Amino acid sequence: MPETSTSALPAAVTEHRRHPVRAVPAKFWIITLGIAAAVLIAAFMTIELRGNLGYALPRRAVKVGSMILVAYAVGVSTVLFQTVTANRILTPSIMGFDALYVLIQTILVFTLGGGALLSLGAPVRFSIEVLLMVGFSFLLYRWLFTGGGKSLHLMLLVGIVFGTMFRGFSSLLQVLIEPSEFIILQDLFFASFNNVDAALLGYSAIAVAIVSAMAWRMRHSFDVLALGRETAVNLGVDHKRAVTTTLVICSVLVAVSTALVGPVTFFGLLVASLAYQLCANFRHAAVLPIAVLLGIIALVGGQLVLERIFDFDTALSIVIEFVGGIVFLVLLLRGKVK
Repeated sequence: MPETSTSALPAAVTEHRRHPVRAVPAKFWIITLGIAAAVLIAAFMTIELRGNLGYALPRRAVKVGSMILVAYAVGVSTVLFQTVTANRILTPSIMGFDALYVLIQTILVFTLGGGALLSLGAPVRFSIEVLLMVGFSFLLYRWLFTGGGKSLHLMLLVGIVFGTMFRGFSSLLQVLIEPSEFIILQDLFFASFNNVDAALLGYSAIAVAIVSAMAWRMRHSFDVLALGRETAVNLGVDHKRAVTTTLVICSVLVAVSTALVGPVTFFGLLVASLAYQLCANFRHAAVLPIAVLLGIIALVGGQLVLERIFDFDTALSIVIEFVGGIVFLVLLLRGKVK
């Protein structure tokens, strides 16, 4: 019998041969990853638990809660952002969020001093950071109001320019800061789950719940938006309004996550890329929960390994940024993500 050429096979069969992982139903991955996440959370809460349980359990619960919230916020915001920008390499950090966070911290330390900054109180600093970052995103959304894909691309370009400007200004101020103040400032540049304020976690959860309700109401529009502007408009979607609302949701999620624990630049790219690799179809009903569960596994599992094996020898964010940076380079070199 003559061999059947790959081109003669159905597209789904060819795709499954190229990516056998995608042949597995999305429900299987969601259930499996959910079980793995639950096991890791239970292990994190109970391993080496001794002493005063009334003190240890609440502290671990706050830490786990912050990791779940960050995994949810970063995973959802990255997938939705890539949907509206039609690009699997871009993430919300391209809008200058991480650079703006560093700039805000640098200005506060430069003007107030490290001691005064720490004495401001976590709720005050958290509110300032969230309001400034969300306000910055609203300024970028002005470029969307002209309509069409050009304004969206212009918004992304402006985000890159602002991010570069923020980093340059931050570097200038950091040179002028005293070494003792810079040590305090440097600790704020890396994401940390060890000193999360329980009250801030509650405020963050409320903010995330509000924007999640907005996302749930327009959940049927996300798959249509992924088809492109022309197709979405032809199918009856108000493209300008849907994209703007989605970007508002992304901005709030990223701002809350960054203000709560610090910047994690490549974390969203890492979990979103892995989620797309596991999905046979790219429907958001499958991609979003898989991305969130992968994020929970990465954060809880990574923190568990660092605490019990490496004894806090390094920050989890450094490891995540290293792996995420490698994934980013691989995506660029392969050239398969358009």
